[in-house]
Amino acid sequence: MAELLHRLGTFAARRAWTVIVAWTVIVGVVVGGFLLGSKGLSSSFDIPGTASGDVIAKLQEELPDFSGASGAVVFRTADGSALTDEQKSGISGLVASAGDLPDVARVTGPFSTQQQLDEQRQQVVDGRQQLADARAQAESGAQQLDAGTAQLDAGQQQLDAARAQIEAAPLPTAQKQAQLEALDQQQAQLDQQRAALAQQQTQVTDGLAQISAQETQLADGAELLSFADAIRLVSDDASTAIVNVGFSEPRLELSEASKDAVVEHFTAEPVPGVDVAFNTEIAQGVPEILGVGEAIGVAIAAIVLVVVLGSVLAAAFPIVTALVGVAIGAMATLSFSGVVQMASVTPILGVMLGLAVGIDYALFILYRHRRQLLQGAEVVESIGLANGTAGNAVVFAGTTVIVALLALNITGIPFLGLMGTAGAVSVLVAVLIAVSLIPALLGLAGRRILTRKARARATAAADAMERPRRAAGSAPAPVDSAEHPRRAARSAEPPVDSAEHPRRAARTGSIATVSAVKPMSTLRAVLTMVIATLALLVVAIPALSMRLGLPDGGSEAEDSTAYQAFTWTDQAFGAGANAPLLVTAALPAGTAEADVQGIQLDVARELFAQDDVAAVAPVAVSEDRSLAAFQVIPKEGPNAVSTEQLVRDLRSLPAVDGDIELGVAGAAAINIDISEGLADVLPIYLVVVVGLSFLIMIMVFRSLLVPLIATVGFVLSLVATYGAVTAVFQWGWLGGILGVHNPGPILSFLPVILVGILFGLAMDYQLFLATGMREAWAHGAAPRLAVAQGFRAGRTVVTTAAIIMIAVFSGFIASDAVIIKSMGLGLALGVLFDAFIVRMLLIPAIMHVLGGSAWWLPRWLDRIVPNVDVEGSALERRHPAHDDA
Repeated sequence: MAELLHRLGTFAARRAWTVIVAWTVIVGVVVGGFLLGSKGLSSSFDIPGTASGDVIAKLQEELPDFSGASGAVVFRTADGSALTDEQKSGISGLVASAGDLPDVARVTGPFSTQQQLDEQRQQVVDGRQQLADARAQAESGAQQLDAGTAQLDAGQQQLDAARAQIEAAPLPTAQKQAQLEALDQQQAQLDQQRAALAQQQTQVTDGLAQISAQETQLADGAELLSFADAIRLVSDDASTAIVNVGFSEPRLELSEASKDAVVEHFTAEPVPGVDVAFNTEIAQGVPEILGVGEAIGVAIAAIVLVVVLGSVLAAAFPIVTALVGVAIGAMATLSFSGVVQMASVTPILGVMLGLAVGIDYALFILYRHRRQLLQGAEVVESIGLANGTAGNAVVFAGTTVIVALLALNITGIPFLGLMGTAGAVSVLVAVLIAVSLIPALLGLAGRRILTRKARARATAAADAMERPRRAAGSAPAPVDSAEHPRRAARSAEPPVDSAEHPRRAARTGSIATVSAVKPMSTLRAVLTMVIATLALLVVAIPALSMRLGLPDGGSEAEDSTAYQAFTWTDQAFGAGANAPLLVTAALPAGTAEADVQGIQLDVARELFAQDDVAAVAPVAVSEDRSLAAFQVIPKEGPNAVSTEQLVRDLRSLPAVDGDIELGVAGAAAINIDISEGLADVLPIYLVVVVGLSFLIMIMVFRSLLVPLIATVGFVLSLVATYGAVTAVFQWGWLGGILGVHNPGPILSFLPVILVGILFGLAMDYQLFLATGMREAWAHGAAPRLAVAQGFRAGRTVVTTAAIIMIAVFSGFIASDAVIIKSMGLGLALGVLFDAFIVRMLLIPAIMHVLGGSAWWLPRWLDRIVPNVDVEGSALERRHPAHDDA
C-alpha cells in the first residue's frame, strides 16, 4: 500500500492538472446525479417491526383515515383576548378550503367540532332532565293506578259483602235471583275496570323499564363522554384554537411539499389579530446543511492551519479540498434520495465528517511534506514519500472510521444504517482526495507552501544534504539489509538534529545523543493515570441517568413556529395535548352494532383508570366492527417520564373483558419505540465495532496491550462524552450559553452515532501517536524513552488535528435544530476528551508504566498476523527524501 501511494503521490505531483481535471469531472458527474436523483428528505424517523408499526399496519387495513400522519395548526389571538366572530369566520374559511391540499385526508375545524362536543354534553344534561320528568310522570301515573286499584279492591269487598248478605237473607228465590243478577252486572263492570287498570299498569311498568334502559344508556354515554372532558379544540378563554390536519400518507412517506402546502395555505391570508403556528409534524423540515456556525468553525480551522503551517497557501489546501470532498459526498448521497427514503440528518452527518476528516487527513500529508522540505528534500520525491508514509497512515485511519460507520448497518435500523453509509462515503472521498488531489496541489505549489524564511532554511538543508552525497565514495560500506535489517535502516539515513526532529533522530540511531527528549517519571505517570481516569469518570456521572428520546416542539428554537405551537398548546390545553396517543382495540368477532357502545365504555374505563391519563375519547370503529380506535391524552408532554411509562403500562394491560387486545401508536409512542430500539442495539454495535477495530490495531501495532489500552481509553472518553451531553441537554447545565432552553431526553440515536464516529477518530489519534512510539522502540530506543520520543514527534499534528475537529464540530452547535446541535456538541466534546485527556495524557502514562511489555505479542500470533507497515518505514529506506535520483 505504501509503495502504491508513493507512486500515486509522485504521479499526482508531476501530472497535477490531469488529477485536478479528473476530480473536476467527478464533481460534474456528481452534480448531474444530484440534479437528476435528488427528491427531498424526510424529517421523520422509523424502525421496522416496532409495536407502533404493527398498530399502524392494522389501521391501514381497517381504519385507513387514521393511519396517516397528523399535524396541528394552532391559532391564538395576539393580545390574548377571546376570538371574535370575524376571526372565527376567517379561521373556519381557511379550514373549509384546506381539504383540497395535497395528501390531506381530513381537516377538523375547531369551532364546529367544539360546538358538537358542547352540544353532546348539553344533550346529556337535557336528556337526563327529560328522563327525570318522564320517570316522575310515569311514577305519578303508577301512583294513580295504585289508587284506582285500591278503589277497585274496596268496591270488590263491598260487592262480596253484599253478595254474602243476599245469599244469607230469607228472600224469595225470584227476588234473590234478581238482586244477585244486579250484583253480577256490577261485578262485570268492576272486572272490566280492573282489566283496563291492569293494562294501564303494564304500560306504566313497560314505560318505567324503558326509562330505566334509557337512563342506563344515557349514563353510559355520559360516562364515556366524561372521560373526554379534558379534550378541547377551543381553549376555555376562547383565545386559542387548534385545527387538526390528517394526512393520507404515513409520516415517513409524507413529502415536505405537502407539509409546506399546509403552511402556505394557513399563512397566505392572515386573520387580522390572530397569530398562527404549526407543530413539529408539519413545521419540522430539513435543517440547513451549512450555516453561520459552520462557517465560523471552518474559519477557526483555517486560522489554526495558518499558525501551524506558517503559510496561507498551505493552509488553504486542506480547507479547499475538504469543501470539495463535502460537496461530492453530500451530493452523491442526495442523488439517491429519490430511490431510498432518507432522514434529514443523513447528509448533515456526512458534512460534519467530511469537513473534519477532510481537513485533518490533508493536514497529515501536508505537514509531513512540509517537514521533509525543511530537511532539504526535493519537492516531487517529498510529495511521494509523504503520500506513502503519512498517506498510508491516513488510509488506515480512514479505514477504521469507515468500518465503524458501515457497521451501523448491522443495527437493522434503516435510517441509521443509511446515515452510517453516507458518512462512510464522505470519509472515503476525504481519503481519496487527501492521497490524490492534495499531492497534485502540492506539486503545483512547489516550495511556495513555505514562507520565504522557511524556503531559505530548506535550501540550506538541501545543500547540506548534497555534501554527503558528493563524498559518497569515501563513505563506509553500506550494511547488508538482509543480514542486519534494523542496522541497515538506521545507517540509511544521515544524522539529524535530535531536538528539532526527535523521531528522525531515533530512526538514524542517534538515540544516545537525544538529550532534548526525556521520559517522564514513573510517579508522574501513575498520578497522570489516576487523575485522568478519575476526571473522566466524574464527568461521566450524569450518564447514569441518561434518557433517550426524540426532540419535541419544546426543544426547537424559541423563535420557531414549532416551539410556539408547542408552547401555546401547553398553556391553553395542557401538556398532554402535545402528546396524544392512538389506542386500538380488537373487537370480538361478530360484535353487534348495539354492543359497540358497551365495549367502548369497557375499554375507555380501563384506559381512563391508568395513572397519568387526562382524557380518553373513542374516535372511530371500522365498518365490520372488528377494530375500534381511541384517543388517549396523557397528563404530561411527549418526552415526560410519566408518558413513557404510560405507553408501557397500556401495552402491558391484559385483554379487556378477556378477549379485547389493545395496541398503542401515535407520535409519542413511535418516538418511544425508536428510542428503545436504538438502546437495544447499542451494546451489540459497540461490541462489533470495537472487536473489528481491535483486530485492525493488532495488525498495525503488533501488540495485544496497546490495542487493549486504546480501547479502554476510548470507553472512558465515550462515557465522559455521554455524561457531558446528558448534563447539558437533559439536566440543562450551561443551557443558556449553548442554546438549550428546554432540557429533555438525549437524542435517541446520538449514543450509537457517537460510538461509530468517535471510535474511528480516537483510533486515528492513537495511530499517529502510538506508531511513532513503536517506530522509536523498533529502532533501538528504550521503551520509556520511545514513548516520550513518539509523543514528542506526533503531538503537534495530533493537537492541530484535534483543535480543527473541535472547531468544525462546534460550529454545528449554533444550529437551530436540536438534532444537529446535540450531534455537534457530542462530537466536539468526544474529540476534546479523547484527544487531549486520553491520547495525550492517559495513554502515554500507561505506556510508560507498561514499558517494553506494551509491545508484547505471542509468537504464534506474531507468525499469523500480517506485517502492516503503517508508517512506511520500508518505503523510506527505498525512497529516502533527500535522494534526488
